[in-house]
Amino acid sequence: MTERDARAPLRTFPARMQPLARLPLFVDLTGRRVVVAGGSEAVAWKAELFSAAGGDVQVFAETPDVELLAVIERGTPPGKLTLNRRRWVEGDLAGSALVVLDSEEGEEIAAFQAAGHAAGALVNVIDKPDACDVLFGSIVNRSPVVIGISTDGAAPVVGQAIRRRIETLLPPAVAAWGALAARIRDAVTSRLAPGAARRNFWERFAERAFGPAPEEGDTARLIAEAEGAAHADEQPGKVILVGAGPGEPELLTLKAVRALQSADVVLYDDLVSPDVLELARREARRVMVGKRGGKASCKQDDINDLMVELARAGERVVRLKAGDPMVFGRAGEEIERLIAEGVPVEVVPGISAGIALAAALGASLTHRDAAHSLRFVTGHAKSGELDEGLDWRGLADPDTTLVVYMGGRTAGQLADRLIGEGLSKETPVVFGFGVGQRGQRLERHRLADLKALGSVPTDQPLVIGIGKVFAAGTLAVSASAETVSAS
Repeated sequence: MTERDARAPLRTFPARMQPLARLPLFVDLTGRRVVVAGGSEAVAWKAELFSAAGGDVQVFAETPDVELLAVIERGTPPGKLTLNRRRWVEGDLAGSALVVLDSEEGEEIAAFQAAGHAAGALVNVIDKPDACDVLFGSIVNRSPVVIGISTDGAAPVVGQAIRRRIETLLPPAVAAWGALAARIRDAVTSRLAPGAARRNFWERFAERAFGPAPEEGDTARLIAEAEGAAHADEQPGKVILVGAGPGEPELLTLKAVRALQSADVVLYDDLVSPDVLELARREARRVMVGKRGGKASCKQDDINDLMVELARAGERVVRLKAGDPMVFGRAGEEIERLIAEGVPVEVVPGISAGIALAAALGASLTHRDAAHSLRFVTGHAKSGELDEGLDWRGLADPDTTLVVYMGGRTAGQLADRLIGEGLSKETPVVFGFGVGQRGQRLERHRLADLKALGSVPTDQPLVIGIGKVFAAGTLAVSASAETVSAS
């Protein structure tokens, strides 16, 4: 087998799903037998739920609660509700798809489980997660759009709180749009083959679903839109340069998340955290195009070629870059190539490591008592050595804050040059290792320490802050002792 070039883009197959306590399923109960045993308010809710889902619900209760009686009398179409005023027996469970019991008696629970499993049914015992094949969480109902929320029985109140949050975000009109999608699905499928055109149609449809309710005539208009897309000239794909931030998924912009969830292919740096990559569309292919100083890295030309090739094939490509794509990320070279090739390109900014460092420390990079300018600089030029073309006199201004990227190998030379230009040896310095990621580490030093170290070897991404704003006394929020160690 031919040995792979370590600098070539690498197709990877990372796990797309973290461990699940329970598998969420949406079950069609239409016309299927469901047995609910017990007479409590909880039974009333379950019976109403299963009937609303179309089940043929048989309730067995010797002394039904008044709420259960009201539910039975009212009925809940499209299903049926029948009350049997007696205790359940094993034969009642035969032919059931689902059986539910409300009981505190251990012997009855064990007997119900055995009878349910013998009947080939899924078993639920209310408020007894360990005795359940299935659990029923909180529900957000915009049918046919239905959202289920489970905490595996551990914290129902948390599930209810999540439901309330989602209820406020999901407009009622989503239900009407969901119903409209069901009406036009066959027509759209017959006109648009699987691929980019069909997916783009449904993505545009989904954007409408978060606006006003559909109007009369929208059905015909949408089918005509699908017809037009089917006969349109094939459009090229697109490349979106997305800033993945320092590693914490919650620091992504909403636009970045939407881009990841609509991608066909994700070309990602090896500094991108797995938690961020997990937000990509499940079906998206993932290709690692890592570039690390001092390590085998993909050639930039290979990355550019791959983006052009994929976009010309009609793919929606997300180029996922750690931090912000426009800060020392070679985005300019990629954008120039894509424009030259006629490939549509978009940029979604992210939080740069320098900004994340300031946030981790609670330090204002432009504190008016400590700095009148802010400079982001790279620790090395194309040659890999210290960049002699930098404005070293300006960088040594004591009222300037410096944020140095990729400066671990040249840190000593950098300090020596700044001191030579007149910057005090006592100037505060902060090392940020893996900022914004799990296990981030922050260290305080002085410029003289940086010169003595010579280099800062690390397997973690490193960003260096230099300037008076990093003095402990200027911090707006004190960083914890666990994350900051003094030199």
